Amino acid sequence: MTLRLALTALLVRDYDEAIAFFVDGLGFTLTADTDQGDGKRWVVVTPGAAGSGLLLAKPTDPPQVARIGDAGAGRVMLFLETDDFAGQHARMLAAGVRFLEAPRREPYGVVAVFEDLYGNRWDLIEPKA
Repeated sequence: MTLRLALTALLVRDYDEAIAFFVDGLGFTLTADTDQGDGKRWVVVTPGAAGSGLLLAKPTDPPQVARIGDAGAGRVMLFLETDDFAGQHARMLAAGVRFLEAPRREPYGVVAVFEDLYGNRWDLIEPKA
């Protein structure tokens, strides 16, 4: 029996602006965009061919609206791995992604913290070989 984490729900203010950020800014692929009626959509973006993806979810009540951009309570919550940190970092900067720090070398690899369009913190990381 095999388990894998398939999707992580991420609250977004607007489906289309979130799709633009993840596809154009981060280089993700839009893998699903299905109208569910009443303004709801099933929107999934994925960073690569294998692994997990993000379900972009619009909030349905005021407490959820208040959580947009605070999924990790101010901490890095999501970790985006690459095998070409310099290339990905440069591409993301050119696309307007906001990095909170310069790249740094750690015992586990090269890393820099960036924010998505709502303020959620992510690590871009190239793990040490």
